[in-house]
Amino acid sequence: VQLQASGGGLVQSGGSLKLSCAATGRIFFINDMAWYRQAPGKQRELVAEITSGGSTNYADSVKGRFTISRDNARNTVYLQMNSLEPEDTAVYYCNADLTGEDYSGSYVAMRAWGQGTLVTVSS
Repeated sequence: VQLQASGGGLVQSGGSLKLSCAATGRIFFINDMAWYRQAPGKQRELVAEITSGGSTNYADSVKGRFTISRDNARNTVYLQMNSLEPEDTAVYYCNADLTGEDYSGSYVAMRAWGQGTLVTVSS
């Protein structure tokens, strides 16, 4: 099972970006999906999360500006980021709590992480 994130880039303050993260491999079920970010010199922090039923939760710093969504048919989670600020500059990581096939061929519960995509917001 792999998570592939995309959509990062350089944007001016006030601009928008949309991140995508697709889960591939032998997947039985995906429960929660989330986006985290890590700015230089700081700890990784939760940005937004979404359950399989569509319930969402956001960090206070992004409420009203970011929207998390998912397409269960495509095993993909999105993060629409509007009104971006220089403080949003970070590497963004997606993750998923899922049941999928491991290296031994067994279906197990696991937490998978994407490789990270860099978002840079210039002032």
